[in-house]
Amino acid sequence: MILGCGHHNEGIFNDKTMGIVGLGRGPLSFISQIGSSFGGRKFSHCLVPYDTDFLIPSIMSFGSGSEVVGDGVVSTPLITKEFKSFYYVTLQGISVGDTYLSFESSSKGNIIIDAGTTLTLLPQKFHNQLVDEVKKQVPMEPIMDDPEIGNRLCYKRQTNFQEPIITTHFEGADIQLTPIQTFYQGKDGVFCLGFKSIDSDVGFYGDQAQIDYLIGFDLEREVVSFKATDCTKYLS
Repeated sequence: MILGCGHHNEGIFNDKTMGIVGLGRGPLSFISQIGSSFGGRKFSHCLVPYDTDFLIPSIMSFGSGSEVVGDGVVSTPLITKEFKSFYYVTLQGISVGDTYLSFESSSKGNIIIDAGTTLTLLPQKFHNQLVDEVKKQVPMEPIMDDPEIGNRLCYKRQTNFQEPIITTHFEGADIQLTPIQTFYQGKDGVFCLGFKSIDSDVGFYGDQAQIDYLIGFDLEREVVSFKATDCTKYLS
């Protein structure tokens, strides 16, 4: 099966990888090209956790039938900015437990939803506020003397955390994240916060935070929709 047409594509592929399909908002992306033929410029994905059996795939749907609907769905507007291929939305703040941290940004479209970025990247000042609050709410001392960890916020423990619950507050949509979406296992017995700082006013909402959410991108309505979902059972 061939999707679209590409010229002078470059990539490093293994024997299970066949090529690259562009899913951005630009006019040449696969999403834009399918248009009304498949029910409109829309798609959705449901990403399984990293430690899921490799026989259970993440799911992606295109066009008609890819809509995110039903109880519990929340949506936030897509914002068009200078790089028109990116999926910009507006992050208003993040809560750690009951503590709300305001994202002091004067412009809309201050974060990009990006399944190609693993961790969530936040501007330095806001990232530091988040780290400080997580430290307050985790009743353990973080690892301080491991050169492999550097300045990441990591803890030594046998299993992932049960708390704190971190909530991302997008314009019109509050997304509650459990520790499986906010902490990752760096090495045996070490769990690290899945947020990093970036030297930019615009952040990236990475794919770890998108785990176990059915997320729909509707370019006709200019919205992104979220629905908490067990992605390992999405098609079962």
